This record gives sequence, C-alpha cells and structure tokens, in this order.
Amino acid sequence: MTTSTPTPDSTPTGRDRAVDVARLSALMVVMFGHCALLLATIDSSGVRVGNSLGELPHLAAITWILQVMPLFFLAGGAAGGYGYHPDTPWGAWLFTRAQRLCRPVFWYLAVWSTVLVVVGLTLGPESAARLGGESVALLWFLGVYVLALAFVPALTRLGSSHAIAVALAALLAATAAMDGIRFAVGSPMAGVANFVLVWLIPMVLGVGYARHLIGVRAAAVLALSALAAQIALVVLGPYDVPLVATGVERISNVSPPTLVLAMQCTWMSGAFVVMAGALRRWAQRPRVWRFVATGNAGAMTLYLWHIPAIAIAAFGLHAAGLDAFDVHAPGFWGLLALRAAVFAVIMLALFTVLSPLEHRPLPWWDTRSGTTGVRATAAGALICVAGVALVSMAKFGLGDTPGWTAMACFVAAAVAARIVAGAVTRPRVHADSVAGVR
Repeated sequence: MTTSTPTPDSTPTGRDRAVDVARLSALMVVMFGHCALLLATIDSSGVRVGNSLGELPHLAAITWILQVMPLFFLAGGAAGGYGYHPDTPWGAWLFTRAQRLCRPVFWYLAVWSTVLVVVGLTLGPESAARLGGESVALLWFLGVYVLALAFVPALTRLGSSHAIAVALAALLAATAAMDGIRFAVGSPMAGVANFVLVWLIPMVLGVGYARHLIGVRAAAVLALSALAAQIALVVLGPYDVPLVATGVERISNVSPPTLVLAMQCTWMSGAFVVMAGALRRWAQRPRVWRFVATGNAGAMTLYLWHIPAIAIAAFGLHAAGLDAFDVHAPGFWGLLALRAAVFAVIMLALFTVLSPLEHRPLPWWDTRSGTTGVRATAAGALICVAGVALVSMAKFGLGDTPGWTAMACFVAAAVAARIVAGAVTRPRVHADSVAGVR
C-alpha cells in the first residue's frame, strides 16, 4: 500500500483508502460532536463557555461513540507501517513529519494570538482568558501525536503477530499500573505517563494492521474482549463513564487517560481492522473517494479551525437572538440543530480559504533536512520537547502566563529543531500525504 498524496483525480493504485475513510469519518464525528457539546454565549459578564454534557450528565454514555480519537492514532501507525524505511534516521524521519504538522499550527497560533489581544482590549481580560482556554484546548492531540509518532520507527520492527500481542499486553499492563499509582496517590497527574502509553495502543495496532500481522478474526475477538472489559471496568471499578472532559466527572478518563480509554483504543482499533475491507471497497466509488480525498487533503484545517467555526456560528446566532446555551430552555435542541447547519456552512468557507495553507511551504521552515547522526537525533528530541509544550499549552490555555510560556517553548523548540536539522540546498516540494504524515 502507498501513502502518496490523496487527491480525487490522482490516487496510487495501492493506496489503502480504508485508512482515509476512517480518518475523515472520525474527524466528522469530532467536529459535529464538539458543535453539540460546546456551549458559548455573551452576557453582561462577557464570554461564557459551558459543556452540554456537564449540564446533562445522564447523556455521558454517548461519549463511547463520540470518542473516536483512537482512529487518528491508528492512522498514524498504519502510515508509519506502510511508509517508514529502516535506513531513515529516527530524528530526520520525525522532524520531516513535524514540518508538515506544525506548518498549519503556526498559522493557527498567529491568528489566535491576534484575536485574543483584540478580545482582551474590547471585552476584557477575563473574556480573553476564557476564550483563550478553548482556542488551544485541542492542541493536546497534536502534542501527544508527535510523541507517539516518535515510537513508530521502533514499532515497525515488530515482525510478528506475537510481537504485536506482547506489545499490546505490555501497554495495557503499564496503563493499569499507572492508574493504580494515580488512585493510591490521589493525584491525576501521578498517571501522566498514560498520555503516551494509552495513545500508543492504536499506534501499535495500526502498524500491525499495515504489516498484515492482525487477522480479521483475531481483530474481532480483540474488539469484543476489550469492549467487555471496558464495560466491566466502569460497572465494577472506580472509573467514571464519560470518555471526554465534561467538567463534572468524578474521575477523568482522558486527562490523563485511564485503562477505560485504553480499552476504547483497543476495541475501536480492532473494529477498524474488521471493517477495513468493506471501507476499502466503499471508497472505490468515485463520488465517495472525491469527498474522502478532498477532506483528508485538508484534515488539519478541519481539525484546527472547527472550534473557531463553532464560535462564529454560536455568537452569530446569539446576535440574532437564536442562542443555544441553556440546555433546559424551550427549543434548545432545535436551536442546536440550527447551529450545526450554520457551522457546516462556515466550516466549508474556512476550509476553502485556509486548506491551501497546509500545502504551501513556509520559507526556511520547510527547507529539506539534510542531517544524520547525532544532529538528526537531537532534532527529533527537540520535536518531542515541542510536543510536550503543545500538551502544556492545551492544558493551561492562552489566558494566563503558563499558557503563553508554553507557546513560547513550543516555538523555541521547533525553531531549535529546524536549526539542528540542517538543510539541503533545495526547498522541499511537499508531496507527503495526510496519511503518511499523520
């Protein structure tokens, strides 16, 4: 299978279209899920932000369907399984992928930094802080994703089904151990290692899928077993139900991840392997593939900018007296559906305007790396530092000093990696695929 750029009219014969379908489907769920979950309005105190599940906690079980982030990590593992070459230096490989990932992030942070300054001057610093927290909350994914990508070259050395099974069992056991420490200490951050351990699970299974080390029957057994274990953990264990942050959960399953989310990663990855053949055949239809290929080519735009699009829709409807904020108000669900429709239109406009930036090389940053050896390793290590800074930025938000400091650390680490990585004389012409880079 190949991982060249997915375009509607030019697609390599051997491309695994199932991965592209899974990624875009997951992205659609994330986008419209956030549209339903995010509550925002403006009143006399400024910007107010809420969460519909926080107001309606009895709907928490729906997050077992909405939590589809494992598919993004599985896609990254599959892309690595298809495209990594053993003779490529680890740090050079990771830096090359970071170039593609960070390019739209730079644009995003530049825009939001400007917006938050304006909001602070017009609506006050408290409104800017609340908005700043939401604006970068989703960057946790990119930070953790970069750290998980750092393991892909090692994972491609797993050469048998047994090795994949051992790696999976080790990750689940380590996750359980971290949960035990977390509960014993009484501090969620005692289990911070699970940010990497849990999200490596779909990476491992993605590599195994790409290298044909996981059969359909084994994947079905794995998926059913993991789902049963997940249910048992919630019913019999100390875990809470929600698989997203609601603000009212007793024990967060996502920050840091717990064994419950690890089981979600396991059964969802197994379910993908079972369905991959059908997805691949479905994606052969020209109209389906045109939509999937176009969406994947601008996936970072969709991911980064859908929260601003939701905010524009919410505040625009608020100005028109059609505010979907109070979940107990008459007509709330109809107003929420209206907001989803307006959001779709706004997101389409933003996608049309901004997605070309994903493929437009930035001067200096996108110059092709020409380093090997110790310098390549150092560049990879600095990209990992940048990933940690992104996670910190997402945690603190751009409302106070810690968040802005984390953003500065991210930029500094990325710039240092670019310097250490060196350059060849020609700028890179990016033909990396969404699947191959992510």
